[in-house]
Amino acid sequence: MSDLKFEIIEEIGQLSESNKGWKKELNLIRWNDNKPKYDIREWAPNHEKMSKGITLSTEELKELKELLNNMEI
Repeated sequence: MSDLKFEIIEEIGQLSESNKGWKKELNLIRWNDNKPKYDIREWAPNHEKMSKGITLSTEELKELKELLNNMEI
């Protein structure tokens, strides 16, 4: 199994922080030299470890934004 390669292109924002210091973030990340995607996942301090997360293309992020804008909270 090959190593996972990633580059955080842009740190967009933090959604939350656990009592252990892990932060749930929205970032723009390039995975394995592919086109960057928007990414939501938890990160350990200094981004040395990560949890499982979800990646979204620009089109998917726009659709998610539209869905969230239409929600009643």
